[in-house]
Amino acid sequence: MDLVSGGGLGKRVRQFRQVKGLTLEVLAERSTVSRAMISKLERGEKNPTLLVVAKVAEGLGVDLSELLGPEEPRRVVMVPRDRRPVVQDLRTGFERQLLSPTFGGQGAEFVRIAFAEGSTSGELPPYRKGTEEYVLVEKGRLKVILGGEEYLLNEGDALYFEADVAHRFDNAGEGECSYYLVIVSKET
Repeated sequence: MDLVSGGGLGKRVRQFRQVKGLTLEVLAERSTVSRAMISKLERGEKNPTLLVVAKVAEGLGVDLSELLGPEEPRRVVMVPRDRRPVVQDLRTGFERQLLSPTFGGQGAEFVRIAFAEGSTSGELPPYRKGTEEYVLVEKGRLKVILGGEEYLLNEGDALYFEADVAHRFDNAGEGECSYYLVIVSKET
């Protein structure tokens, strides 16, 4: 098995070592692989055994698969303003815009909500255990009611809560209120 494949492994070893601030000597000590072997490996001059690579991964404090695996290209998704999913209640003026891309099953949503003076989201049911919400008031005053407790937020205020309780958002000021909401669902 060719583990070096064009020096890719050596480059990854060097990158991990440098990011972690390790010298060749320290990595050699931690991994029990000689400094000379690590140096040759980093330069792509040596095709190491799987045992050597496993020891180097251990010395770097990373998983073997992380060290051997190819870097996945970063995923970038643009959500144009005119293509954002928007839910609007014409009666109350409550508007919910999904700002994040929709990835089925992935655990985060980024939302902007705006609603008219005197409006409310209504009581929202509890999410499953492990769901968290982060709120940042963009404009106006927001009252958040969590399981019977009230929190009044002004422009620029932020709030975090575990969303496994019934909750409600009310516009508590004059004029429109808008806020950003991040909902994170963790597996439990």
